[in-house]
Amino acid sequence: MAKEKTFIVVQSRGVIAIPPAIRRRLGLDQAGAQVEVIERDGEIVLRPHLAVPMDQAWFWSERWQQLEREADEAIASGHVTDADGIDELLGELDS
Repeated sequence: MAKEKTFIVVQSRGVIAIPPAIRRRLGLDQAGAQVEVIERDGEIVLRPHLAVPMDQAWFWSERWQQLEREADEAIASGHVTDADGIDELLGELDS
């Protein structure tokens, strides 16, 4: 794990700005991103807190959620075919 040492000036009311490259790397460049603040042994530890892990964020995109809603509607209305194996599936696709 590479460590990057950066000094940040604490502004009025305790506001700090995390450098853009670090925010991008840790997925904190989106509005509403959260950072966990931990006080430990005289240090302040900032840890990215992602409600949805980065490798699963695609599932929660608006486009993917729209596709999920369309699939749910197709299933509910009976516009799906259920196959009991690859041969039956291939037969359905050929017909």
